[in-house]
Amino acid sequence: MNQWNQWIAGLLPYTETAMLVLLLGGGLFLALYSRLKPYRYFKHAIDITRGKYDKEGATGEVSHLQALSAAIASTVGLGNISGVAIAVYLGGPGVIFWIWVVAVLGMAIKYYSCSLAVMFRGEDSAGVVQGGPMYYMTRGLGKWGSPLAVFYALMGMIGYLAIFQANQFTQTFMVVVNPNETLLDLGGALPWKALIGVVLAAITATVIFGGVKKIAQVATKIVGPMVGFYFVAVAVVLVMNADAILPSFGLILTEAFNLDTAISGGLWGVIILGARRAMFSNEAGLGSAPMYHGQSKTDEPVQEGLVAMLGPFIDTIVVCTLTALVILISGAHLEAETNGILMTLIAFKKSLFGWGDVLLMIAVTSFALSTILTYSYYGVKSLSFLTNARIAKGFNYFYILTIIVAAIASVDLVVNLMDLAYSLMLIPNMIAVLLLAPRVNRAAKDYFARYHSNQL
Repeated sequence: MNQWNQWIAGLLPYTETAMLVLLLGGGLFLALYSRLKPYRYFKHAIDITRGKYDKEGATGEVSHLQALSAAIASTVGLGNISGVAIAVYLGGPGVIFWIWVVAVLGMAIKYYSCSLAVMFRGEDSAGVVQGGPMYYMTRGLGKWGSPLAVFYALMGMIGYLAIFQANQFTQTFMVVVNPNETLLDLGGALPWKALIGVVLAAITATVIFGGVKKIAQVATKIVGPMVGFYFVAVAVVLVMNADAILPSFGLILTEAFNLDTAISGGLWGVIILGARRAMFSNEAGLGSAPMYHGQSKTDEPVQEGLVAMLGPFIDTIVVCTLTALVILISGAHLEAETNGILMTLIAFKKSLFGWGDVLLMIAVTSFALSTILTYSYYGVKSLSFLTNARIAKGFNYFYILTIIVAAIASVDLVVNLMDLAYSLMLIPNMIAVLLLAPRVNRAAKDYFARYHSNQL
């Protein structure tokens, strides 16, 4: 595993430059090209999500709310808890500012990509309506899109493995519960990690073989209580330390442009790190959300684009910021060797009467499960595109096996593998989104004309 890690780490510098140009430059272009419509129609997006504009007989399998919940369930996860901690540990408090920047640009990217997911829906070999990057690449770009779609699907079968979530949940359990002392001594950490991986895999199997509807139903039930519970815990910390909130924001803003930062690459290194962690948090540009949003019961592509752009706002601007504030207020970022979930555990334990780590363990369980359940669907769709719907179901067996492996792997290997796979998925997806953006603008012109004339 260490040899794999060194090989993967060596590839990252070659992929991250292209990724950053497309993510930051492409996101800025789309925000301006849209004339800021995703931001101007924020309230309308909320109305669509709560079903105000639903129509009977619309194409699709799940509601707007279920699609958004499933997409958020795959993004509001451990990336918002341990991913933020990793970012602060490596780049300091200033990296949070660049996470915000990428999240704002990500709202425009989600608007365009998820509009395209509905606009260019296709059918798999079983005749089921499907949407996502592979379909808007092939149906929107024609023969030029096929190589992009094949490459994207191949990378998707790696990037859409829930190895980070399984790894960080296992690490959290080992630290908080310390099972060798409190439960049963199995002769070291490795047997317990393997056992945790097996349990996670078993729970996952009971849901993911039920298909997209079962996953969406479970995700919808988990997301609300999951985010609500986390908000309450964070709210208690912030109320108890209200005088430290503004100084923490000040620290983020001042460190964001600190040219003397210790991270490799200086300011550019901080920006790279912020982009990586933001993409891992909300997956804007990655192409995962369009797969779920492409299943929504709607015949209005722009509606789904507006619903989808709420994801980065909830996921990154709100949830990641709350996590960062708890870390900074507690001072956990100043402690040595506290990478990943351990930093956040320390922050909550110090801030909530010594019981914060236990409360966080409950939240982490929900966060990890919601993401693990929803990610399997993306991998199945990737393999289905390359083969057929019947063969693609076999991906779930491979997916379950990787959960067990990830439970015993090192965090460095898992993070590097995800960063590489995400970069290689984002590149073809953003190329397609940028090339097809004019189609969305034409649809938006018609849609908003009907909206303002009350014809929806």
